[in-house]
Amino acid sequence: MSKIQVLDTVTIDKIAAGEVIERPASVVKELVENAIDAGATAVVVEIQEGGTSLIRIADNGCGIEKEEVPNAFLRHSTSKIRSVDDLVHIGSLGFRGEALSSIAAVSQVELITKTKEQTFGTRYRINGGKEVDLEDTGARDGTTFLIQQLFYNVPARRKFLKTPMTEASHVGDLMTRLALSHPEISFQFINNGQSRLHSSGNGKLRDVIYHVYGRDIASNLLKVNASTEDTGIKITGFLGKPVISRGNRNFENYFINGRYIKSGIVTKAIEEAYKPLMMQHRYPFVLLYLQMEPEVLDVNVHPRKMELRFQNNELVFAAVKEALVHALSHKELIPQVELTASGGRAKKEEEKQRQKTLNLSPEPFETKRMGLYEQTLKQLTSMPEDAFLRERSSFL
Repeated sequence: MSKIQVLDTVTIDKIAAGEVIERPASVVKELVENAIDAGATAVVVEIQEGGTSLIRIADNGCGIEKEEVPNAFLRHSTSKIRSVDDLVHIGSLGFRGEALSSIAAVSQVELITKTKEQTFGTRYRINGGKEVDLEDTGARDGTTFLIQQLFYNVPARRKFLKTPMTEASHVGDLMTRLALSHPEISFQFINNGQSRLHSSGNGKLRDVIYHVYGRDIASNLLKVNASTEDTGIKITGFLGKPVISRGNRNFENYFINGRYIKSGIVTKAIEEAYKPLMMQHRYPFVLLYLQMEPEVLDVNVHPRKMELRFQNNELVFAAVKEALVHALSHKELIPQVELTASGGRAKKEEEKQRQKTLNLSPEPFETKRMGLYEQTLKQLTSMPEDAFLRERSSFL
């Protein structure tokens, strides 16, 4: 058996990168979340060849001070927390301090950043975890990352990547979720020179839903706004009517304290609420935002921060299900069929003619004929039978 020894820094960084950086979308997720935490109101993401050859992420956030730039790429360096006590009060999307070091360990990174107080920006290059240079440069306020040749020094990881089209679709799905989770931020996604997504950042969630999913879904939504004082859970967002159900769970999106996650507890509550209204193996469109105290969550579960634990699973399940059942049972879910303009006018005219026919009074000539008939009938009844038959036949 080999002797136990401490691994070198480069090997340690590459192992850590394997836990955080799975594919190009993982890089985009970490860097865009950092941009959101930096107070950016506009973020541009551009990729080429699915993100394997180039990823460019630019934001207008607060930037990084020049003297802090090298430290940002060290393992477990972060501006989000200061001690273990801060882990129970996390309000930011990132906090581990592993993202930049992991990305730099498996790619060629160039960083251009500038704060509002600085006259010049800072340009920093690091390849495979090794610093190349640090210099002043002209730059606008904010931060720009250029990630080139992802996994160039870890070919075993690179060969497990999918086709550029598949990797680009993963980045596109990620950008869609980020735009939905932060409608107040303008996101632009560019793939091989073509703009695929560009949200306005006006803070209107319905506009983002319309832009991403189209008119059919945007016009069949029910609003959710529920909060309970005893649980401290606030639930807002939109529910799709059962008529826009899908055959998979891709349209079940929910965010907890601004963080996109996957939770079996929340998924089960959603589907239980829709169960009486949905056919088997059909799944609803759901866009929910859950706000709760950070103390009742444990987000330090997985390096990619896609999972979390609740302090009380039953409480969360009941709160989500009750909010959805209330929204679904107090709305009219029967589809409304509206007539077209021409069809509506024709229908009104037909109804008017029908009412007119029912209320018709006898014509003047008909009134006279009926009166003459009644008078003649009275005269005939007083005549002998043979005379009555002759007069009756002549009258008819």
